[in-house]
Amino acid sequence: MEIEEAAATNSSTDLEKGVALSTTCDDDQGPGMYLVWEDLTVVIPSFGKRPTRRLINGVRGVAEPCRIMAIMGRVSGNAIMTGNVLLNGSKRRLPYGVAAYVTQEDALMGTLTVKETITYSAHLRLPTTLTKDDLNGIIEGTIMEMGLQGCSDHVIGNWHLRGISGGEKKRLSIALELLTRPRLIFLDEPTTGLDSASAFFVTQVLRNVSRDGRTVVCSIHQPNSEVFALFDDLFLISGGETVYFGEAKMAVEDTQKSSTLMNMTTAEIKNELVEKYKYSKYAKRAKARIHEISIMKGLAVETKTGSQATWCKQLSTLTRRSFLNMSRDIGYYWLRLITYTAVSICVGTIFFDVGTSYSSILARGACSGFISGYMIIMSIGGFPSFIEEMKIFYKERLNGHYGVGVFILSNFLSSFPFLAMMSLSTVTITYYMVKLHPGFSHYIYTYLDLLSSIAVIESCMMVVASLVPNFLMGLITGAGIIGEYKNDMIGLEFDPLQPGDPKLKGKVIINTVLGVSLDHSKWWDLAVVVIILIVYRLLFFIILKFKERASPLFRKLYIKRTVHYLSKRPSFRKTPPFPSQRHQVIHSLSSQEGLNSPIH
Repeated sequence: MEIEEAAATNSSTDLEKGVALSTTCDDDQGPGMYLVWEDLTVVIPSFGKRPTRRLINGVRGVAEPCRIMAIMGRVSGNAIMTGNVLLNGSKRRLPYGVAAYVTQEDALMGTLTVKETITYSAHLRLPTTLTKDDLNGIIEGTIMEMGLQGCSDHVIGNWHLRGISGGEKKRLSIALELLTRPRLIFLDEPTTGLDSASAFFVTQVLRNVSRDGRTVVCSIHQPNSEVFALFDDLFLISGGETVYFGEAKMAVEDTQKSSTLMNMTTAEIKNELVEKYKYSKYAKRAKARIHEISIMKGLAVETKTGSQATWCKQLSTLTRRSFLNMSRDIGYYWLRLITYTAVSICVGTIFFDVGTSYSSILARGACSGFISGYMIIMSIGGFPSFIEEMKIFYKERLNGHYGVGVFILSNFLSSFPFLAMMSLSTVTITYYMVKLHPGFSHYIYTYLDLLSSIAVIESCMMVVASLVPNFLMGLITGAGIIGEYKNDMIGLEFDPLQPGDPKLKGKVIINTVLGVSLDHSKWWDLAVVVIILIVYRLLFFIILKFKERASPLFRKLYIKRTVHYLSKRPSFRKTPPFPSQRHQVIHSLSSQEGLNSPIH
């Protein structure tokens, strides 16, 4: 038996109840999606003497179009899974855009308004051939469908901006995934952290979405009775066993009829419900429905990509969105610009009109070292904001909004004006207050050198963020200094230590005192900095692509090694699963090509 690591992250398993409301379904929107899972098992491996813990044991079920299903139960991140997951009766690779996955944590740019967020997402993903009126119609329709009209012009909010409520954020996250009209929607705890009114509104929106011919599957934790009543189907698990699968309202009716459970303990109630379900009409009905779906004809899966916009449209849209976010987030660049300006004035005051005396030799070196050291180190101040932007990238990349290359290039283009502005401020203040080497070409060189050096450190911090996505660890790892003296010293003459001695040439001082080689031009030094900048950006691209493509391979290798070890242990073996008339061969979920987008 092959197995796969689970994508969920919590080891608790809860009991839920639900009631469904009957309503009509609009199935004229395209082919529906029937999601089937058979003999699905989840275990937590134990490599010591403890027995293997089985969280889910051979469950089966089906999610259908025009219905919203509540699934209860989560598993830990080191869990592994076995079984078959089938889409429209077969295993298949699920293209980006066919299914959507709404994460529990909302990853949104807090500086943008609700309408701006949806608009940028629409430009990123919808076909470029759409007219402006058609595009605006889709955007406005999505806002209305999610009930976001009242807050469409409000900012989402972050650490310094008061924004919309938690329920509105959740509906916005759902709205972004509905732009491309996916037929299958997964949601991870969509009501967690919301008050009862917001939870009801979010669930009601999902219920309405399902009536448009979509299949909606969501995990739910402790819903109130009003939210409870909005679910069509309920998949109830306790102790790894199926307690109930079927219409939610029937689960409530059956529970109300059962008076024998009143005087039992929790464990006894669970065992009683599990045994009762195994031989119930609901288990037989689930088995029959799975078989019926497997033999249905014409259940094709529509083929489309996650984004239908051109590469250039994606680049321009991402650049504009990122630039707007940077300009509104005072912590991204504005605070650094203020700090750079203040420090530059301090440096200019300390080294004011440094001159060419003998004492100014070390003073000039100290001044240049401080500028190229402190100013560049301060570039790591944008690391926290970039970490937040990376979270948005990972979430949007998960659902196929755009590619890695577009993200990296757009980030550089959007940040460049701010880097240029900070460098210009620093160089202009210090250069003319300290009165460094005269000449406009020397001023321009100093500006280009500082700009390139700051851009290098920014790129270095991106590499760090992709490897160490933690603020404190990133600051420790990413600190670095780049210094440059040739531009200021070469061509100047300084007074000697003893009066009457010959003048000291700057070239000699650089070579003998500072130990800097003069075998090549200062412009070659600048070119090397630019090359380092390009290398860092390419390295950032390689790391993101490697993580994206190699992670499944490493996970599959881990799974194979783990199952080989666990298969020898009695605690991992179990009785044959409930026989299926379909005679499907059990495969690991990692070996299947279905449903990899939402849980990647």
